[in-house]
Amino acid sequence: MPDQIQSKIFSVNDFLATQNEWQKAGLTTVFTNGVFDLIHRGHIDYLYKASQLADRFIIGLNADSSVKKLEKGSERPIISEEDRAYLLAAFSFIDAVIIFEETTPLQLIESIKPNVLVKGGDYDPNAKKGEKNYIVGSDIVLKDGGKVDVIPFLPGYSSTRIINKIRNSNL
Repeated sequence: MPDQIQSKIFSVNDFLATQNEWQKAGLTTVFTNGVFDLIHRGHIDYLYKASQLADRFIIGLNADSSVKKLEKGSERPIISEEDRAYLLAAFSFIDAVIIFEETTPLQLIESIKPNVLVKGGDYDPNAKKGEKNYIVGSDIVLKDGGKVDVIPFLPGYSSTRIINKIRNSNL
């Protein structure tokens, strides 16, 4: 089983051959990205719903170095990129996990050209570049004839909320 999980974790260059095979087979791809630190029910709900939007589901996972550049807090990520990638790849409905170093997945989206780009409920497919809720790469996907979708959050679930609960529990 571990080899089956590990085989779903790719570098960008290694993934392009797999993407090419999928395209030749006429399979569509859906892409999302994120940190996915402290996986919780909200993540699983979102990821499963996203996986239903195409034949193959690709996750762009922020590398530890890129998480440090985001405003997630100095202690983040809590779980290493290798462990987060492995955990995501273990889900049967996720076909590929690609770790990226940049703060946004723009270069990754330009490389893999997914058919569907999906983000969580705090994003807006109609937002313009520069707006906080803009979906990075949406212009590329739409220009290529693809689709951009937003999946509402499952209320009450967030990694930050879990971290704060642990902090406040005085353990």
